[in-house]
Amino acid sequence: MNRLIAAALVAAVATPTAVPTIAIAQTPPATIGERYVPAPWWMREPVIASIGEVRTQVAANRAGFTASFQSVDRTAPDASRKAADQVRALSQALAAYGVDAVRVETTVSTRPLYDQYRDENGVIRENARADQIERYQADATISVTVRDTRVLERVYATVVASQPTSIGQVGFNLEPDNAVKTWLQGEAVKDAAARARAAAANAGATLGRVKVIDPTGRACETDVLAGWPSYGSGGLATDVGFDEAAFVPPPPPPAPVRAQGAAAPTEAQIESARLALQPPLRELTDRACVVYALN
Repeated sequence: MNRLIAAALVAAVATPTAVPTIAIAQTPPATIGERYVPAPWWMREPVIASIGEVRTQVAANRAGFTASFQSVDRTAPDASRKAADQVRALSQALAAYGVDAVRVETTVSTRPLYDQYRDENGVIRENARADQIERYQADATISVTVRDTRVLERVYATVVASQPTSIGQVGFNLEPDNAVKTWLQGEAVKDAAARARAAAANAGATLGRVKVIDPTGRACETDVLAGWPSYGSGGLATDVGFDEAAFVPPPPPPAPVRAQGAAAPTEAQIESARLALQPPLRELTDRACVVYALN
């Protein structure tokens, strides 16, 4: 029996073990500190990966505010009608600029005003019962969104001259158009190229051909020394000047003909209510990654 077991062991050692021929795909390690880390394909030869980061300031091109007109009457329909009459001519005057320049939204809300009295302690109380409704208050609110800030001062003055019960603060925001986005992305690529040339020259090397251009900038964040992938913060951005003359918009729409009606302000009232409303500057940033071979 011992001889049979020994013979079996010798046969097992002598027989080569079958090796599978199908390679199993492995996910690159994503933990920082791995001993062996696979490098991207473009790092098979000396390269320099340069991140271009740029920022600029552009004037806000959107503005918005609200105004309310209040009316009180015996019945809810009468109160609502009077409040709507106050904003009807104003809404027509602002809508005459066109939806590409000014957008107007008008709403009317109504609430009851109950009979009030003082109790034995002198505290004012309200009879919150349907049979104790004294009057109705209607509020007509007009929300104005100015998409062409060149007409903002006149639009705002028109609303002020209409004598609303209350008017909100003007808010500004920036919505860059496609031309500005494309220009800023181009500046980011130029900045990446300039940084790469300067770094290579300082190191005594020269740039070779371009290997990667990544508009998102993520390719340059691959850290093969600390463990891939490892993403960190970028460096300081390069300031680039924004030339508004290069993005000349079409001429502003002409001032609309003044709407007729008791609530419509006159031209003199509009001019006397004009205020300086200069859109503030907003910051825009962009980045790009360009990878060069090194000579």
